[in-house]
Amino acid sequence: MPNYWLCKTEPDDYSYADLERDGTTIWDGVNNPAANISIRGMKPGDFAFIYHTGSEKRIAGLAKVISKPYEDPKHPGLNKKGDIARPVVDLQSHKPAKKGLTLADIKADDRFEIRGFELTRQARLSVMPVPPEARTLIKSLAGL
Repeated sequence: MPNYWLCKTEPDDYSYADLERDGTTIWDGVNNPAANISIRGMKPGDFAFIYHTGSEKRIAGLAKVISKPYEDPKHPGLNKKGDIARPVVDLQSHKPAKKGLTLADIKADDRFEIRGFELTRQARLSVMPVPPEARTLIKSLAGL
């Protein structure tokens, strides 16, 4: 079974509609060490909920991970542990959200009080794993 992730983006910089237009993209620009751990954990066949930050704060769509993590061509190199310092993956558009599922909706729904789902606890984390229970809720509530 594939893993699911949540990837945040400022829609004015790169939106889910941009991903649909482009078909695929390199998911780059992540510098947070915890978020980079998540990217290093991604594998082809996994899925990523694309979450718009800023004024939207909502799940915008679902993308498919189509590559293994690799060095960001703009920031190559390894960290002190010998891991890729700034990993990136290639994402492919998969399905736009049919219903608006906002951060306010998620915070108001007690079913999202799921261990390991950090969306409401670590607001600055740009990439994070999505536990199976949260994945099922998000897919249902966002029409994915």
